Order: sequence, then structure tokens, then C-alpha cells
Amino acid sequence: MSNAKKLIEVENLYKKYTAKGNYAIEDISLYGNEGEIIGILGHNGAGKSTTIKCMTGIHLYDKGLVKICGYNIAEEDILAKSNFGYVTDEFTLFERMTGFEYINFLADVYNVSEEDRKARIEEFNKVFALGEALYTLISSYSHGMKQKISIMGALIHQPKVFILDEPMVGLDPYTANQLKNFIKEYAKRGNVVMFSSHNLDVASKLCNRVYIIDQGKILETIDMQQFNKTKKDFEKYFLSITQREARA
Repeated sequence: MSNAKKLIEVENLYKKYTAKGNYAIEDISLYGNEGEIIGILGHNGAGKSTTIKCMTGIHLYDKGLVKICGYNIAEEDILAKSNFGYVTDEFTLFERMTGFEYINFLADVYNVSEEDRKARIEEFNKVFALGEALYTLISSYSHGMKQKISIMGALIHQPKVFILDEPMVGLDPYTANQLKNFIKEYAKRGNVVMFSSHNLDVASKLCNRVYIIDQGKILETIDMQQFNKTKKDFEKYFLSITQREARA
């Protein structure tokens, strides 16, 4: 992937929530190339969600640089945001809409043509198998169904960058497997997928590269293809570097 284009660029990112407080994240630098799946790993409270919310423009950051497909999110926010799809860990949806209405609403926001949205909705429904539930109210959906409709809405404009915050939490094995397969296929199309997680098994098998965050700082960047050749236990390795202070 040496000639691959950088679709995500984050450099020396800092964020405080209060003026006198400590940095929630400090000197975070990472990137994502076309065709890659990237993981941001850490314990609860490590800084994963803060990093993603700064990257997506939800939170302002104090210092640093975030570029999505070459657009600086602090200066060219509309262009940057038009190039990514984002699925939160909270599923903030319009629950009085049907799934179909929700996706069409987002298609309107992103100026997706009638022809394109129809073809994409059909494709998504084949992948995620919502069936007739697509036409029922979101308020009646299960957790997994809300996850699916969130993904469909986030990708209706076919962004080059797909960002997810803790995507596997609460999913049944079948839905989780569907999502993993979809992520792999989406990256193969020349896009980049980045997700935060504390599910080490999924990350080790799915990602090209992972960033391990602890106490708001990146402890290590790991090429998973190279790491897996070592035959080391990834969970043990992760715990060994994130619990050094606890053991000291």
C-alpha cells in the first residue's frame, strides 16, 4: 500500500474539555490509506471516542490537524464531512421515521440522485437483510437493526471514509459477522474504514493497522499482518503495554 492515497490524516491532536483540566487526548497522530481497515484500541476512557469526535468535527480540538480526503475539517468542514460516513455508539436516529424514510432523508442531505439511492438501498438491504422492516418505524427496531440502518444512512452517499465508534457492542453473532464482512468489502473498493473498539479479537483479525491508546496517548502503532506472523497472543500483548503503570 506504499502508493495508496491517504484519506485520513491526523497530526499532533490535542483536546481538553475544561481550560484548567488535563488533556483528554494528547499528541495523537494517525492515518488511513485507501483500501485499509484501521483500529483505534483502548480500555474504556482511554480516549478513543474523543479522538473520533474530534476527527468528525463533533468536538473542537485545541491543537493539531485533521484532514479527510485532503480537506482540513477545521477550515473546510462541509467538504471534509461530505467525504465520510460516521456511525456513533449511541444510534441517534429519528425514531418516528421508517428506516426507508430515514435513509431517504440522508440521501436528500447529500444530494444523492433518485436513481443512485434506489440502487444503493437495494444493495444495502441485500447485505443487511432488513427486508420489510425497512418500511416500519425505527422505534420498533432492535439494537442490531438500528445499527444496520445507521450504517445504511451513513453510506448512502458512498463516502471514501467510513468511521465507526464501537461498532460491535451489543450485536448478535450473525449481525456482527455481516458487519465484519461488509467492512472488508467496503475497504476493498478503495475506501478506508476506521473504527474504535475494545474487542481485541475482532481488531486483530480485521485490521491492517491498529493504534493502541491509553490515558489519551498513543502507546503503540502495530502493523497487524506483521504482528500476526510473530504468533504472539495479541490480547496478552495489549494488556502488557496498557497495564505497565498498574504493575509498577
